[in-house]
Amino acid sequence: MIPDMPMPSKFTSLPPELLQTHPALSLLRLAALSAGPDGRLDDETLELMFTQVATGALVGMVAADAWPELVRGLMARTPSNMFRTLYACGALSVVLPDVAAVFGVPQIADDPPQVDIGQHLLRVLDEAARCGAPLPVRFAAMAMHVGKSDSPPEHLPIHYRHVERGRPRIEAMCARFDVPADCRELALLALVECERVHRVSEIRAGPVAAMLERLGAFDRPQHFTQLMMLCACDYRAYPRRTTHDYPKASLLDIALKACAAIDEIGLSADGLQEARAAAIAVAFGSERWSNSQT
Repeated sequence: MIPDMPMPSKFTSLPPELLQTHPALSLLRLAALSAGPDGRLDDETLELMFTQVATGALVGMVAADAWPELVRGLMARTPSNMFRTLYACGALSVVLPDVAAVFGVPQIADDPPQVDIGQHLLRVLDEAARCGAPLPVRFAAMAMHVGKSDSPPEHLPIHYRHVERGRPRIEAMCARFDVPADCRELALLALVECERVHRVSEIRAGPVAAMLERLGAFDRPQHFTQLMMLCACDYRAYPRRTTHDYPKASLLDIALKACAAIDEIGLSADGLQEARAAAIAVAFGSERWSNSQT
């Protein structure tokens, strides 16, 4: 569940365009506005929204038309408020059912030993807003855990095979809302790689070289930068880490700089990968290859 929080601000008037749109879009606009500088909605407005949802205001909503309102909230100052508003009025499970389903699901952490995935997701989104992250980072933060909602209870707080469950859900969400390709691509990359980045180690250089290639560090630097921003936000969203630098970003930066010094002329793909591993091994003072995968 999303816990109740103070409702400091009341919207005394609505933008005129809200009176002329599908009621679902009006609800989403109000939820998005609650993520902005005016703060969360008052109880009276939430009660009205709840009544509208209960009486079918979301019926017939075209998801692609709703996407701009979700973007408005995701890109606002406190994105978590949009999700709290949607939850409070009963709309979250209708608009974003896969996201709503992760609230109340535990995930392993270190201190405390586990966290609620949904609550963690809200902290990641607010950290992304604090860092001025672009839309692909914020969308990926919202979407990358959707495969964990129905992990077998006996395995919790571990989530085996969540990538296989999450991929079709992210793809379906992107198709439903007509999400831009860069948002879709980063969400799918984060689904597979974010937890791997958190575990990356300087002990073996070969897996680090392979990871940099998978993450697009050599041929899609913007993609790589956005994923690292997301991973840093995810790291700082855990309790007791809010003011910490992300150590894995520094580690991968050292590796990437080591690879930049390689003369790639005449090298085959395998030869280039070997040269990168060797350069990273020197930079790390570590071994080059290992049978284990990062």
